[in-house]
This record gives sequence, C-alpha cells and structure tokens, in this order.
Amino acid sequence: MGEAIRLRVNNEIPAYRPGLVSALDIGSSKVACVIGRAEQGSLKILGSALRESAGVRAGTVTSLELAEESIRDCVAAAENHADARIQNVLISVNCGQPVSVNSRAVMALDGALVSDTHLRSLLGDGRARCRLEGHEVIQSSPTAYVVDEARGVRNPSGMFCQRIGVAMHAVAVKPSPLQNLKLAVERTHLNVVGTLFSAYASGLATLSEDEKQIGATVIDMGGGCTSIAVFLEGHLVHADVVPKGGFTVTTDIAQMLAAPISAAERVKTLFGAALGDLEVGTDVVSIPQMGEDGDEAALRVPRSMLTRIIQARLDDIFEEVQKRLQASGFDAAAGRRAVLTGGACQLAGTRELAARILNKQVRIGRPQNFPGLAAANAGPDYATAIGLLMAGATMPPEMINPDIPMTTPAEERKGWWGRLTGRWLE
Repeated sequence: MGEAIRLRVNNEIPAYRPGLVSALDIGSSKVACVIGRAEQGSLKILGSALRESAGVRAGTVTSLELAEESIRDCVAAAENHADARIQNVLISVNCGQPVSVNSRAVMALDGALVSDTHLRSLLGDGRARCRLEGHEVIQSSPTAYVVDEARGVRNPSGMFCQRIGVAMHAVAVKPSPLQNLKLAVERTHLNVVGTLFSAYASGLATLSEDEKQIGATVIDMGGGCTSIAVFLEGHLVHADVVPKGGFTVTTDIAQMLAAPISAAERVKTLFGAALGDLEVGTDVVSIPQMGEDGDEAALRVPRSMLTRIIQARLDDIFEEVQKRLQASGFDAAAGRRAVLTGGACQLAGTRELAARILNKQVRIGRPQNFPGLAAANAGPDYATAIGLLMAGATMPPEMINPDIPMTTPAEERKGWWGRLTGRWLE
C-alpha cells in the first residue's frame, strides 16, 4: 500500500479529515479513480486505476451504457488495488459549458465580533447571488474578505467590525449534461457527494503555494476539451473550457492521412511532436489506410507532415486559450506562469509551443508528494483525480456540494462528511 504524506507546517493548509475518500475523473479518453485514507495529519493513497473511457465526448455523456461500463471497470480495479470498497465519490466536471460567476455580499455587524454563524450567513448570501439562469453551480468559494476598510483579510473570524463583505467565485454549468454525468456514476451504485471543475482540481494537485498566491494558469488538456483555471491570491478566480483536446488532434491526423482513428492515435503517440525541431528518430512514418489491409497498403509520409498536422491543431487550441484569458481580464493579473496537465500535454514539444503562443513560463504539472501512487500513475493525466482527493479530504463540504446550505450547523455537516469519508466523524 501507499506511504503517508505529512502535512507541511503552514496554517493555510487545513488538516485532513479522517476517513476513506475516493475520487473519479471521467474524461473523453480515460477514466481515473483514486482511493485514499485521510488522517488528521496525512493522506495515504490506497489504490488507483486508469481505464480507457467510452460513451463520453468533450466531457459530455453520449452513451449511458458505455460510460457506466468504463466507470464500473475503473472503480473495480481501484478497489481491488486498495483492498477497499467505496460508496461515495467526488467527480470532476468539464461538461455543460462551464462559466465563471462572481458576486459580492455585505453584512452590517455594528461593532460585533465576527462569529462562524455570521460567516456562514454571509457566505450563503454570496453563494445565492452566484446563481445564473439556466445553470447549476458545481462549486463556490470566497475569494476575498473586506472588514470595514481593510481589504485582503484571509480569515475574519473573531475580529470586531462595523461591516464585513465577501467576494465569491462560483463555477456554473448547464444542468442536463451534469445530471447525465451524475447518472452514469450513480448507475454503478455510487453516490456523487461533490463536484469540482477539472482544471481547478488539477491545480490543487500540481501548483505550489507560491504559484497559487502570485498567480498561475492551469491548462488541463484532456481528450475532448481543454479546461482553464486561473489562480490568484490563493483562489480560483476564472474558469473556462475550449471544446478541443487531444482527440481533436487524433481526428485531424486520421482525416488528413485517411487513416483509422486507432492508427492515427498510435502514430501520434509514437512519432508525434508539436514542434519540428523536437522530432527524434525515423524521418518517414508508415500509417495504415482506412478500409485496406496489409503493409503494402500503408501510407508512408514524412514525419514532418505529421508534425505539421499536430502543430496546426495545437496552435489553434493555445491561441483560443489565449483569447479566452485576454477576454477574462485575468491574463496579466495572473502573471506569467502556466502549468499544463492532462494526458494530451505529454506530446513532445507541447510545453515549448504553449510558451511561445501564450508568452508565459510553462511547465508540465504532475501531482506532488503522493508516493502512494505507482510511478507510472503519477503523471499529469492523474492530476485531476489527485486534486479531487485532496479537496474531498480538506475542503468545507458546502464548497463542493451546492446542495449543502452555507448555514448548516457544524454538527449537521459532520454527517455529510461521514458519508463522504465512509464514517461518521467524531
């Protein structure tokens, strides 16, 4: 089994809540499941699995039966690895055209001491103001407090003030795709107890505390879509999705070279590069043709042609990411750091190409300090699942489950965490 991870001495990082926690990242190309056990000062990875996805396109369920089958297979493999059975999971969300929603709320206290009850009421008001017609909130959190004239207060609990204000950020999606995603999970007899935007979860697992504070952009490159999360002053401040990803690149190769999808994926993985100066090995690539058998029917193309096809699509994706960031108003504020996660970012030259187009310092993000994962499973394609696991073990439940009122008393919230972690917390 995995090794325990000790918390760093940093009072900005909450202690882990004891119990079993599980996370499920359902993408267009793969499904990842991670199971861990949280203790007061550590999080131990018990088991993990990654399986090919089916019935999901661009984060949206297109076949309940196929999606259910791939989820069931992945969860069973993770359970066998962990030697544990799970009932409740947190899931990642890219579907439903995610959008950022911002709000502000203010409360007059007339010189009183700020209590937890005041904060719950204030946050509840802020979250209620994040509602967007035709959308459902999947996560919400405060991004800044103002105590009288003092801005940037991190935790106002226990302070005296005349007036307290909060700025909130939420991610909202169209409800039907979200409901179908949850249904696919629930058909495997699992309860969905929380949701997080995929790129945000990836950021939790891969960003350093300095990157979160100073500013960084996480670009999660999945098979069907590329999601964007901007972090600033320790919080998520913007979310967006570009409906193109690694499978879009594969489709381009298949169309341009008249090849089967499986063959296009294979040559992309084995010989593909995002930049010509990073091509290594053979100068000519052989690729089977659709509807034809035998090696003699294979098309032989210069490797440079394959690179041009890949680079053209990745150019398109990163240029769209840049447009979205500039339109958000956070491109400059979030600084020059960008972190790539997701399976599609592992193609040679992707980091360098992103740096050129985005004009940022770019690195590949991998989950940090989780030695319980096998080395082969600790790459950027596991970042979202690991971030979900961390969120499930540390975050207030109302941040990741909009069905829980902000005003729920602490004693009642314990029951929810008991369901999430597989036990009633004491």
